[in-house]
Amino acid sequence: MVGKDAENFDPKKVMAKEEELNDFYIETFDDWLKYGYVKGWCGAPVCYTHDGLPTTEAEDAEFEEGDPCIQIVRLYWDEDEKRGVEENHSPSQWRASNRGL
Repeated sequence: MVGKDAENFDPKKVMAKEEELNDFYIETFDDWLKYGYVKGWCGAPVCYTHDGLPTTEAEDAEFEEGDPCIQIVRLYWDEDEKRGVEENHSPSQWRASNRGL
């Protein structure tokens, strides 16, 4: 979610609107993200710091024995935060540059 919408995200409200998605028109990033959530293509937005990393039991066990690779997508509040993260996190820099972002 972008901006303050992330704080107000309610999966039950989104799921209740699933019937409306037949004629769903995606105008914003938030619309696109909500549509993907309702379709089951991604999990609900969570805070890694406060909620922890969403994992399966098998992934939890692999953390004890090895090194699982769990892909995540960071959602930015705005362009300033995007620049700040990319300036501070070198993998974000080279992964974004490989995609031409």
